[in-house]
Amino acid sequence: MSDPTYTPPKVWKWNPESSSKFSNINRPVAGHTHEKDLPVGEHPFQLYSLATPNGVKATIMFEELLELGIKEAEYDAWLIRIMEGEQFSSGFVQVNPNSKIPAMLDRSVDPGIRVFESGSILFYLAEKFGRFLPTDPAKRAETMNWLFWQMGSAPFLGGGFGHFFAYAPEKYEYPINRYTMEVKRQLDVLDRQLANNRYIAGDEYTIADMAIWPWYGALVKNTVYEAAEFLEAHTYTNVLRWTDELAQRPGVKRGRMVNRAWGELSSQLHERHDASDFELRTQDKLGADK
Repeated sequence: MSDPTYTPPKVWKWNPESSSKFSNINRPVAGHTHEKDLPVGEHPFQLYSLATPNGVKATIMFEELLELGIKEAEYDAWLIRIMEGEQFSSGFVQVNPNSKIPAMLDRSVDPGIRVFESGSILFYLAEKFGRFLPTDPAKRAETMNWLFWQMGSAPFLGGGFGHFFAYAPEKYEYPINRYTMEVKRQLDVLDRQLANNRYIAGDEYTIADMAIWPWYGALVKNTVYEAAEFLEAHTYTNVLRWTDELAQRPGVKRGRMVNRAWGELSSQLHERHDASDFELRTQDKLGADK
């Protein structure tokens, strides 16, 4: 049975009463909805985020830099509850006019520099600290190839497959088939690349791994969309091998916890202001709203 057809109107009109899971925060205009300043901590970098796949990229990068002993990469990570619309505050919009997490302010310089979009944050920090981005021209180009691959591919996974498979109020065959085909093709691209390379861009761990792992690693391990069986994730053996290896890195373990406000309490750290926060977590602290 085919899906019912839809005839677009001559002029599209927004329906704020949509039953989509995200209808309360989606709108066709930009700008802030309310006045509220962002909090500012004592460290050089202020990160405003949530532990979605995009948000996790930034916190993994910070924790990997700190794991190397780079104290100048100390940061405050502030929780932004996107389902409550905190990304539409006047303060957040000043840091990211696109109202998406993660957003970052580098206060190690005067005036401070705002950096938004997860790929831009990874690239900015890699250049600033000279880590996780090769200097060899060929290796650097390959790393950037895969970083931009993730930027272009993830919307098909999240806004395409994830939305229609997991979140859309009604399930329709055509969009699910269309985006499933594309996501499986993307997984095959990664699996073939990882068949002959330890990491995404070769034998060196880079920002390309940090960008791709939170999305595609989570997908094959069934922690986003609960679609691993549907996608036959077990067949992408090289992606699984790479996913498991990265999951054991101390920086990754810590980074995936920061700004996480769901799941097992042991996996959550709502805000991060000091390395000791990972050891000082308690149920009361985790459950408190700041």
